[in-house]
Amino acid sequence: MSQDSEYSEGDLRNTGMSLKHDREWDYELDRIVEAVEERDATKVGLQFPEGLKRRGPRVADDIRELVPDDVTVMLSGQPCYGACDLDTFLMKRTDVFVHFGHSPMKNTDKVIYVPLFSNVDVFPIMEESLDELADPEDDPHVGLVTTAQHMNRFEEMKSWLDERGYEVHTRRGDDRLTHEGQVLGCNYASADIDADQVLYVGGGKFHPLGLAMEHPDKNVVIADPVNNVVTVADTEKFLKQRYASVHKAMDAEKWGVIFCTKIGQGRWEQAQEILDDNENAYLITMDEVTPDRLRNFDMDAFVNTGCPRITTDDGPQFHKPMLTPGEYEIAVGNKPLDELSFDTFHGTW
Repeated sequence: MSQDSEYSEGDLRNTGMSLKHDREWDYELDRIVEAVEERDATKVGLQFPEGLKRRGPRVADDIRELVPDDVTVMLSGQPCYGACDLDTFLMKRTDVFVHFGHSPMKNTDKVIYVPLFSNVDVFPIMEESLDELADPEDDPHVGLVTTAQHMNRFEEMKSWLDERGYEVHTRRGDDRLTHEGQVLGCNYASADIDADQVLYVGGGKFHPLGLAMEHPDKNVVIADPVNNVVTVADTEKFLKQRYASVHKAMDAEKWGVIFCTKIGQGRWEQAQEILDDNENAYLITMDEVTPDRLRNFDMDAFVNTGCPRITTDDGPQFHKPMLTPGEYEIAVGNKPLDELSFDTFHGTW
């Protein structure tokens, strides 16, 4: 459905539900209300990613309109950047726990996942992306990937490319990924396909940058329907930043090894291997890894075994070099500099 339609796809104004606020997305309130009834719930927890937290109170209002008066609806204030980032404290203390904005990373009855599919029309920007893809007569093979927000249009995207003469290659990467063709900020296994070019349909720069780093042999074309722009992923600037961080850490003696206690981000074995190999490494456990929290530790450098985005997105903000496990191996001389690669997560927790 186009943006010009009278109502956005998923809008609940036509469903007969009497709600306090208009909805532009389908928050699957019927599933939530059904769960409240089935479990005779008195406490409901709602968790939104950072960009959607402002919508939380309105969704809470709508749920309160539809459930008994003795049901308490609570909003998680914990930072949230993915399905791996669950507020386990709130989850354990509610009868119904709802995680919005991401597809499930692990099958569980404890969490209701509501993906919040985007209503943006992806096909105008896909049309523009053809200028950056090879002509199908020269090279018809193209991989197609997207994020959870656009998965509702994935089959249509495949058909659209197929109608224009392309042979579309897709796959489901591994157990950390729910859908065929889905990529995460820490996992790009779905792009491991037999094609030299990949079309990424989605917003943001981090996903396609990681994709291009993980698959350097492929031309990654970014069709961003949110910002209405087409670009080609360029890893050169990113690589320069990462090489600089590694060089700064080569003289480090005391290392802080970060182990993230969030349910889907802890890599204990990887952290333990570093500790076993380096008597000057110290394990630091944290739920939220920020520059301010590490400033008081007297370390020469840090290695992050949690979410890769902590290193790649926030790395320059830390007062001492913050490396990925692979970069750490280079900095201490276990691997050559030319083996620098993107840090990714595989499998579920």
